[in-house]
Order: sequence, then C-alpha cells, then structure tokens
Amino acid sequence: MFIAPFVPSPQTVVEYMLKLADLKAGEVLFDMGSGDGRTVIMAAKTFGARGVGIELREDLAKKAMSNIHENGLDDRVTIMNDDMFNVNLTSADVVYLYLTTSANEKIKPKLESDLKKGARVVSHDYEIIGWRPAKVENFCENPKVGYPSHTIYLYKKP
Repeated sequence: MFIAPFVPSPQTVVEYMLKLADLKAGEVLFDMGSGDGRTVIMAAKTFGARGVGIELREDLAKKAMSNIHENGLDDRVTIMNDDMFNVNLTSADVVYLYLTTSANEKIKPKLESDLKKGARVVSHDYEIIGWRPAKVENFCENPKVGYPSHTIYLYKKP
C-alpha cells in the first residue's frame, strides 16, 4: 500500500536523527520507506549499525541496492522491496520514519505489536498521534538563514 511520497531527508537531517536515536554499532535500524537507501547507508558507514530498508517502489529499491553495493556495504545493509506492513520488525533497535502523520497512524499498530521493549522510533517532521515523545527537537539545516527547519520526534517503547 502506497502511503507516502518519496521525499528524501537531507543527509544532515539523517545524521542528526540517528544521533538523537542514539544508534550504536551493532544495532539494527529499519527505515520504513527507505527510498534511495541514504539512511541505512549512513547507519552502517557512520554508526556501525546494520541497516534494513523497506521500500515499496521497485525503482527506488534497485537504486538503493546499487548505492549499497557502490559503498561496499552488502554485508551490513539490506533492502527489501516490500510493503512495510508485511515486514517483521522484532529485531529492530531503531525505526526511522519520514512518512506523514496519517501514514504514521497506519503503521502505529504494527510498531506497537512488533517492537521490543526499549526500541526507539525517530520520525522526521511528523508525530505519532497518541504516543508521548521522549524528545522533540528542532533542527535547522542552515542556521545562518534560519531554514529549512525540521522537527524530529524521538519515541521509546516502554
């Protein structure tokens, strides 16, 4: 089911979100709607994590797999060309979302049922209604001009 358009997060925002989520080496990050793979690639290259990208669009999944191969990360990053509602998230330490509020609402029951205690969910610009964030931070890509600005939500499963 297509629930959000492909709008890539800027690299600086991705890095900020992964730091806010406290992603550690050896942990597993799932990117729900991974697009070109930039988030799972950064998770592996910069943070030493394993990355699993879920991408419904075949063209984007192929592009992501090519980017992963070019970065030599085939052993630490996987792209699944599948619907995010079909994927088992029980191994996730961190889930990365850049969907919409309505899409977050649709994926929320899956997150609630699949995620283990202590798992973190980090969402770019869109909250998860009904969940209390552990942190909400604003991140400005260009502080000199004051925009573009992003709101980052961090949630932790109790």
